[in-house]
Amino acid sequence: MAGHSKFKNIMHRKGRQDAVRSKLFSKLSREITVAAKAGMPDPAMNPRLRLAIANAKAESVSKDLIDRAIKKAQGGDAETYEEIRYEGFGPGGVGVIVEVLTDNRNRAAANVRSIFSKNGGNLGETGSVSFMFDRAGQIVYPAAVGSEDKVMEAAIEAGADDVESDEETHTIFTAFEQLSEVAQALEGALGAPKSTGIVWRPKTPTPVSGDAVSTLLKLIDALEDDDDVQNVYSNEDISEAELEKLAS
Repeated sequence: MAGHSKFKNIMHRKGRQDAVRSKLFSKLSREITVAAKAGMPDPAMNPRLRLAIANAKAESVSKDLIDRAIKKAQGGDAETYEEIRYEGFGPGGVGVIVEVLTDNRNRAAANVRSIFSKNGGNLGETGSVSFMFDRAGQIVYPAAVGSEDKVMEAAIEAGADDVESDEETHTIFTAFEQLSEVAQALEGALGAPKSTGIVWRPKTPTPVSGDAVSTLLKLIDALEDDDDVQNVYSNEDISEAELEKLAS
């Protein structure tokens, strides 16, 4: 198991956190509704719903909002959401995976395609990008939970595969089939995590430099801002020097 710093490409998003918080609440609520509609409305009997509620609580979503999202799934007029994955390439040949949860497939496809084309990218066929990623379980803790050594030790004991730490978070990766048991073991050692989920983790980062950096970040931001988009994954490797140039 290797412990190393996360790519610095997340730094550009810090200033956007307040702007996207209301969208985050909406996306978390939508996931709760979909999970409750797909299975039992009781989180004790529905692992996906239990996970969605835990992630919402970690982001301080109120109990009332969570309850409303569950009740919405039980109503006859609840929207039918479809889960769709889009794959494409951004500036610099970066692979991008977009997970959508939408009640209008045509709208979502048109929006995603437009965002790619307006920001130096192009949409590809299913499978054109995902082979460059591993499907993995991801458990995120705030940095305040403990030192890198403490988290690494807990992760090893829990049976995790890898840990990436930076100034804000410890991100623990595991085989997605083992996510539940590893998360449970970690909760016993470190407490409740900030978030838990199945993600697309890049196998090999793609270095990006020059003008492609700012265009790529605009592409990712635009995708994340779309109402139908739940998650965006990309395999870029942007150096700290490139980000400093962008900020200056």
